[in-house]
Amino acid sequence: MDTMDYADRPLAKLGFLTIGSFDESDPFGGHDTTLRVIELGEQLGFDSAWLRDRHLQHGISSPVAVLAAASQRTTRIELGTAVIPLGLENPFRLAEDLATVDVLSHGRLNPGFSVGKPTHFDDIKEALYPNSWETEDFGYDRVIRLLDNLRGKPVSTFEGKEGIEVFSTRIQPRSPGLIDRVWYGAAGLSSAKWAGEQGLNLLSSSVVRAEDDVDFDFARIQRGQIDLFRQSHPLGEAARASQGLVVIPTDSATPEQIAKYQAYAEARFPRTTSPQGPAGMLFAPDLVGTSEHIADALRAHAGYQAVDEVVFALPFSFEADDYTQILTDIAGVLGPLLGWSRSDV
Repeated sequence: MDTMDYADRPLAKLGFLTIGSFDESDPFGGHDTTLRVIELGEQLGFDSAWLRDRHLQHGISSPVAVLAAASQRTTRIELGTAVIPLGLENPFRLAEDLATVDVLSHGRLNPGFSVGKPTHFDDIKEALYPNSWETEDFGYDRVIRLLDNLRGKPVSTFEGKEGIEVFSTRIQPRSPGLIDRVWYGAAGLSSAKWAGEQGLNLLSSSVVRAEDDVDFDFARIQRGQIDLFRQSHPLGEAARASQGLVVIPTDSATPEQIAKYQAYAEARFPRTTSPQGPAGMLFAPDLVGTSEHIADALRAHAGYQAVDEVVFALPFSFEADDYTQILTDIAGVLGPLLGWSRSDV
């Protein structure tokens, strides 16, 4: 596969992602901290804030609900999901929720999805799909159903009045621009190609499928997926692709914070040297250091070279003060080094 050539271009959009960890005995505290982090992101000028799904864990299980709250505490920052695993969702009901949040946010929602059998499916199938787990389709058709619902295709054969109530054949409310802001989280070449063929936007994260790469070169694998996505997309090189790595600048960090960040990255480093699990997933090393050091590493990264927007992932289980320092350094130092500038000033 040929590698596309890209001009040296500045970073156009700067975003961040969090899983919204919380203490089981105080779920409000963690959720409120997440909302405050999103508010801070808007104040710092970030273009977008994204949430992950964490089902049956102490992290946000309902990002759409949390983003509904965030839509009422912010006015400008875009709000995304990275990503919602559709295997646990009903495309009919999810389309209603997404359209509602997009209306409440005045068109700021960026929903991202993935497909596949839910994690630990054998352990949850009786609770999730007690009467249909044997026949549920966890493939791309589930995405197509959701996309059709967001496009306004009919979901009912009944339309008109019944007493004083009026019924529509389409999902309500309608938010026509939402379909253009749908993202797909791809980990392998086939899913990147499919996302391009469907005309979706591509979320490329810190995890890829190693597939047939014998050297386990994360950057090269990620770049190949982004290139294939654009080669398959109707918009070609203009198709939107975002990169998401764990990035921890230390410019204004205390010595104690720096030690914590370095220990965090070191503990996670072994999983970056070879594929993990039966699916052969390869993780990117976390980037910890001064903004100048991180900017140099990103400029040399083949995956980063192919994008002009990023969604940097915040580390798991850090304190609110850590997130404030990290986000402040990303927006105030790292972003400008990469050519990014606030669009709200």
